[in-house]
Amino acid sequence: MEHTRSAVTAVVIFYLTAAIIMVLVNKAVLNVENTPPLFFLFVQLAIAVILLLASHLFRLVRLPKIERNVARGLWKLIMINVAGLSFNNYCLKYIDASFYQVARGLVLPITVAISYIFLRTRPSPWILGACVIICLGFFISVHPGEADLNATGIVFGLLSSLTTAAHAVIIKTSLPVVGGSTIDLAYYVNLFSSILFIPLSILVGEIPTIYALFFETDSNDMITFAIGALITGVVGFLICIAGFLSIKVTSPITHMVSSAVRSALMAILGVVFFHDNLTTEKIISIIVIVIGSVFYTWIKDKENKPAMTYNNEEYEQVEQQPLETIHIDSDTRRNSEDILFEAPPEYSEQDAHR
Repeated sequence: MEHTRSAVTAVVIFYLTAAIIMVLVNKAVLNVENTPPLFFLFVQLAIAVILLLASHLFRLVRLPKIERNVARGLWKLIMINVAGLSFNNYCLKYIDASFYQVARGLVLPITVAISYIFLRTRPSPWILGACVIICLGFFISVHPGEADLNATGIVFGLLSSLTTAAHAVIIKTSLPVVGGSTIDLAYYVNLFSSILFIPLSILVGEIPTIYALFFETDSNDMITFAIGALITGVVGFLICIAGFLSIKVTSPITHMVSSAVRSALMAILGVVFFHDNLTTEKIISIIVIVIGSVFYTWIKDKENKPAMTYNNEEYEQVEQQPLETIHIDSDTRRNSEDILFEAPPEYSEQDAHR
């Protein structure tokens, strides 16, 4: 189905705005000294679940009844979701907002590697070339000689890239558990992830920090936390819609280009709002990663077109009864950035991209 240029433009702007607001507000809250990252995620997810329940109450969506067998079948996805969100927030806490996309820049190469190891999907030489370009962009600014490099943030960025890439594999086995329903999967994952963040927050020792945030710190810190949690919870819910529309309305190339634009805008906004130090190396690194990501998507799109033409008749039959699939990206809420609905593998954000 063809969509008008205005519809595509509106969806791209919607997606970019929601994703950028999510990162900026997350960073503003995490910059507060007494912000507990995992408790912050619990509040965000709880708000998203409440909004899903409200949507069900007003019959905007239909949520499933919680079944033990279904929850048990999704435990791998829920665990990787919790890990991915945690690593994303810790990465953002220690890394400048302008450098966040670089810190998580290896999502795509790691996704290709994991797909080869577990799904036996052999990448073409052109795909490997794109991955080499992305890795080159990553190491341009991430090296021991970089004075502004935060090693802790880079480690969490690599862990975030790994968990985001693992999503692309685990999601394939998780969808059949909920009969391919994107809403059901989003509801189960958000609900049980929020529950798991309660004991996890306690285990990492956030109770004193939570107490200090509510009772001992400046009231402005508490206000920042409360407003930030509310905004990111609502925006995270909207990203469910934004990511879904971005996949359904735009093409793979448009989707990746919009992600590239987001990376560039984040670099600029990081300097404007947080006075980040954007060095020449960081700028070159961002540009190279963006070029590699767009090149990857272009090659993937070219490689898939012959198959789609050859199976044109079957494709038309599937189009009459579409089966939506979901990718919960740990980039773009997965910076807590999001829940991102995706269909084919080529849509995995550079970040995946939460």
